[in-house]
Amino acid sequence: MKVRVIICGKSYTLNTDESPSYLTTLAEALTERINAFMDENDSASLTSAAVMVGLSLLDESNKSTCDVDNFRAQIKGYVEEAANARIEADQLKREIALLRQENEDLKNDLELLKLRNDVPDAETENE
Repeated sequence: MKVRVIICGKSYTLNTDESPSYLTTLAEALTERINAFMDENDSASLTSAAVMVGLSLLDESNKSTCDVDNFRAQIKGYVEEAANARIEADQLKREIALLRQENEDLKNDLELLKLRNDVPDAETENE
């Protein structure tokens, strides 16, 4: 679709899939940035102001992209740590289950041994 926007008093027709209100908002923000640059730099032409604002916006975009990439890398690291912790927790749960079973077996063996010691030996009874 074609959308008409006005940037610094000049009309531009853009072919886009974006909504007209979104592009109008962008055009207004760009106009504000260019006008602010020109207010701070009296000798700047509209062209040089547009170039400088464009560079500033590209810088912001690149830094934002780097920040997003860093966040992704951090999140990936956290996800890997969580997966490793989950694997370790599962291994520890299995180990605990085995130790509990071993403990139960030892208790049973001890109980059996106590019962054997408590039962008089048939040979000693006959004497």
